[in-house]
Amino acid sequence: MSTMSKASERRKAPLQTPSNFDTNAIRDLSGALNAILADTFALYLKTKNFHWHMSGPHFRDYHLLLDEHADQIFAMTDDIAERVRKVGGTTIHSIGHIARLQRVLDNDADYVTPEDMLAELRDDNKDFAGRLKEAHDLCDEHGDVATASLIENWIDETERRLWFLYESTREKHAP
Repeated sequence: MSTMSKASERRKAPLQTPSNFDTNAIRDLSGALNAILADTFALYLKTKNFHWHMSGPHFRDYHLLLDEHADQIFAMTDDIAERVRKVGGTTIHSIGHIARLQRVLDNDADYVTPEDMLAELRDDNKDFAGRLKEAHDLCDEHGDVATASLIENWIDETERRLWFLYESTREKHAP
C-alpha cells in the first residue's frame, strides 16, 4: 500500500482512544462532558460580552470582576475536552456544535443594565453548578473518579463566582 493510501485510510479511521469504560459509560460521560463544554464556552462568551459592554459608576470593579470570571471559565475548556478524549469519546467540533448543545442562553440585547448583567450571570452560574453536580453524579455511577475530581474543583470555582455575583447584586440592607 502506498504512503498516500495509508494516510488516506488513517484519516477515515474512527478515533479509538483506549478506555477502561464500557460503551455505555463512554457515551454517557462524553455526552455529559460535551454539554458541559458547550455551556462553558457559552458562559465564557456571555461573561466576556457583559465585560465588554459594562458601563456605569461601578464600571471598573465589574469590568475587572467579569474579566477574572471569564479567564477562570475559559481555563476549564481544554481540561473538559481532553477528559472527553481520555474516557474514549469525541468532543465538540465547531461553534455550531456548541450552539446545538449549550443550555446557557445567549443575550444579544443592545443594552443591558449592569445590575441585570450581574444578575443574569449569577443565575447562569447557579444553573451551571447544578449541571456540574449532575455530571458528578454520572461520574460516580460509572466509577469515573478522575472526572469527578476535576468537576469538584469546577463546582468550587463556580460557587465562588456565584457568591461574588450574588454579593454584587444584593440589595443594601438596613444597619
